[in-house]
Amino acid sequence: MLGTTQSWKSKLLGLLLPLFGVAVIVGLWALTSQTWAKALPSPLKTWEVSLPYLVEPFAKRGELDQGILRFTWYSLERVAQGYTLALLIGTPLGFLLGMSRVFQTVFDPIVQILRPVSPLAWLPLGLVIFQHPGPAGLFTIAMCSMWPTVLNTALGVRSVPQDYLNVAKVLRLSRTKTLFKVMLPAALPYMFTGFRLSLGIAWLVIVAAEMLTGAPGVGGFLWQEYNALIYEHIILCIITIGLVGFILDRIMGAIEQRLKVD
Repeated sequence: MLGTTQSWKSKLLGLLLPLFGVAVIVGLWALTSQTWAKALPSPLKTWEVSLPYLVEPFAKRGELDQGILRFTWYSLERVAQGYTLALLIGTPLGFLLGMSRVFQTVFDPIVQILRPVSPLAWLPLGLVIFQHPGPAGLFTIAMCSMWPTVLNTALGVRSVPQDYLNVAKVLRLSRTKTLFKVMLPAALPYMFTGFRLSLGIAWLVIVAAEMLTGAPGVGGFLWQEYNALIYEHIILCIITIGLVGFILDRIMGAIEQRLKVD
């Protein structure tokens, strides 16, 4: 009985404390809008102006005048495509870096040089290469988000216990079977950490890519409303970006925990 009571208290605190944190932020936002930042819309005004985009979240009135969930869906589609491309490139590259010292010596400096390059630099290069904003955006997402997958996969491969590899040799497993039966399962927790970080970066990059290309999505809508000086919609986009990023991270975290349990 005592354990059940403590569990309920813990769940209640886990619900109330985040709500308290949100209330504090909203209160500070309201105070700021009424004191020294008069141009900042208040929470109430932001709600009133943004309401049409919330009550009809999938409405389509024009190319850049749509419901907020429709914009979010466009962005998520691009993120899914660019993120998949990042995993398809980054995972094999990480395995090669982890398995081959020669490959690591040759390419690791290149990885370390390219890794911190901003999406603001990759996108113009993508436009030069592909001559179209769609493929250029996917190229930018992939190039910016693949590096956590590359580095964590390489770390996972290097962290495979030598005893596992010795057993594989004793059993005379082929290289393919050793890869899929021994190395991949042992490296998977490291790899999934990289996948999770890569997804977060992909979601960050899509906003910048849409802002620069003007493509319909949360980022494109944000940039349009900034140019129109509609600050309420800018705040709506910021909140949407944060909530979607939070949900994506929680989903990946739940999958990661499930894999650890299994």
